[in-house]
Amino acid sequence: MKAHDGMYIDGGWRPAATHDTTAVVNPATEEVIARVPAGSAQDVDAAVRAARAAFPGWSATPPAERAARIAALRDAMAARKDEIAATVTAELGAPPKLAQAVHTGLPIMVAGSYAELLETFPFDEKVGNSTVLLEPVGVVGAITPWNYPLHQIVAKVAPALAAGCTVVLKPAEDTPLTARVFAEAVHEAGFPAGVFNMVTGLGPVAGQALVEHTGTDLISFTGSTAVGRRIGAAAGAAVKRVALELGGKSASVVLPGADLAAAVPAGLANALSNSGQRCSALTRVLVHKDQYEEAVALAAETVAAYTPGDRLGPLVSAAQRDRVLGYIEKGVAEGARLVTGGTEPPLERGYYVSPTIFADVT
Repeated sequence: MKAHDGMYIDGGWRPAATHDTTAVVNPATEEVIARVPAGSAQDVDAAVRAARAAFPGWSATPPAERAARIAALRDAMAARKDEIAATVTAELGAPPKLAQAVHTGLPIMVAGSYAELLETFPFDEKVGNSTVLLEPVGVVGAITPWNYPLHQIVAKVAPALAAGCTVVLKPAEDTPLTARVFAEAVHEAGFPAGVFNMVTGLGPVAGQALVEHTGTDLISFTGSTAVGRRIGAAAGAAVKRVALELGGKSASVVLPGADLAAAVPAGLANALSNSGQRCSALTRVLVHKDQYEEAVALAAETVAAYTPGDRLGPLVSAAQRDRVLGYIEKGVAEGARLVTGGTEPPLERGYYVSPTIFADVT
């Protein structure tokens, strides 16, 4: 186990205001692999103040210079790609191939896209007799989820920095180690002090302090609808902007005449990617009644290839595993037909759940 200390604030690592920590657990082994500081309202205040002080200078920086710094961040992440992938595997449980291609490769590409966008982005536009100016909103509080730890960070931080905003990041408590690697890459990229800051910690403490701080101008949050409602209410009281990406439940619609042998496996691959931990997972399949039983049989045959521990990683935590098992029990209790899978642990340790299919769902 490795004990980390310090928050990334005002261009460097500084000690946390308290000695409180949170544990980081490897979901494949159930072992504590690290401890990180549990940030307090004091830590958030220091980070926001640093971002507030850095905003005038960064917002006035020419777009070409901001692009150069973001490109340097992309290169710093690319140089650490093996470390990032291994970190995602350790704290999220993502299989190594998925960690390399999606969890690491995608955010590096996204960061680069914002550097390229700045070369041509119109920050002012003539509309009739008026000129419309696009200006940075100010200090952005970014609260990110655990399911795509680096991608969700880059998807919030890179466009905010490109626009000329400064940022305070509060990463998910289940996956803070990837965020620490990102902060180190930001430092290597040479951003001015205070432009990017990071405070690790719990949502009800550090996250809430960030939302309620009078020095933040916009809160960007990805996560549950319940938490999103609370953030929207708190931000509304301060007339503060919010950008919310909340829970989803997506369906795969297979129309009559479709090639079931292609459609069903493709839908299941989407549903089971990242162990199903994605808002866009196609977790329901709607099929015409004339093809229903054929589709059910194909689905059962397809998921047999998804071996837990190899092709299918664990869920991120014991709480998430228990939540999913609770939904399986509820499905059985409500009378759905359990085609394959269930609540029996597929492996002796790790937060694994067998890929499970229900049919005849009301």
